[in-house]
Amino acid sequence: MARWTPDQMPSPAGLRVVITGSNTGIGYEAARLFAHAGADVTLACRNMEKAEAAIQRIRESTQHGSLEARHLDLADLESVTAFAKDVLTAHDRLDRLVLNAGLMVPPLGRTVQGFEQQFGVNHLGHFALTCHLHPLLLQTEGSRVTSITSVAGDVGRMWWDDPNWESTRYVRWQAYGQSKLANQLFIRGLAARVPYDTTLAHPGWSRTRLQRHSIGATFGNVVLRPFNMSAERGSWPTLRAAMEPDVAPAAYFGAKGLTQLAGPPKPRRHARRARKDEDVERLWALSEQLTGQHLTPA
Repeated sequence: MARWTPDQMPSPAGLRVVITGSNTGIGYEAARLFAHAGADVTLACRNMEKAEAAIQRIRESTQHGSLEARHLDLADLESVTAFAKDVLTAHDRLDRLVLNAGLMVPPLGRTVQGFEQQFGVNHLGHFALTCHLHPLLLQTEGSRVTSITSVAGDVGRMWWDDPNWESTRYVRWQAYGQSKLANQLFIRGLAARVPYDTTLAHPGWSRTRLQRHSIGATFGNVVLRPFNMSAERGSWPTLRAAMEPDVAPAAYFGAKGLTQLAGPPKPRRHARRARKDEDVERLWALSEQLTGQHLTPA
């Protein structure tokens, strides 16, 4: 398929779509494009005022689909539990769960439960959320979980002896790479355990507020503009990964080419370190241990 665009995806009209971190950036653009196409979208966000404002902006351009905002703080596992209970109570189906929210290279910080915040938000919070929503995904025919990773995950490594940077000197880019590699390992582990679809997407280098903690990336958004993408274009891999028909387990879509930073979404291969089955299982066991969450039997 040459130069994929959202016009080529199957219609999501009537699908219930939950997108984490969707008040800004590629999550917002994905929510907007899903709504335009008639989907019923739940914006799962930490800041409810910003989430409601995002809904108002979307409503200025379309009246299709439905939109709702629900509070979700991935840095607090109790908030994850409360959000999931709300969704399970309010809805009888979940067609698409898009694990989009994330942090990129902030100063060292801790989640409520004490995890390093990039690992805690980018991976552990989403792991727990998926476990909570697993029953609803199981009962929805054709459901799918899509996780948003990064090319940083391709060069990342797991710090198995200290994944939460408690005794190791914190290096923000290495912590970010670990969290994004964890996204890839997680989706492979999920694919081996569930009957519904699982996919990955990476947005290349998209100009969003995700880079606010990186002076170099913020500067590069301007001076390297030919080599990066708008937030809207950066959301296209998410849309393709969420809607591409007949996908293989853990199918992966993203900008592909010399830089892998810009361009239309295409199928791509998992990072070498994400292809290690023993690491997939090791991360799954660690995630269960840290979050206390497990997939309920089918």
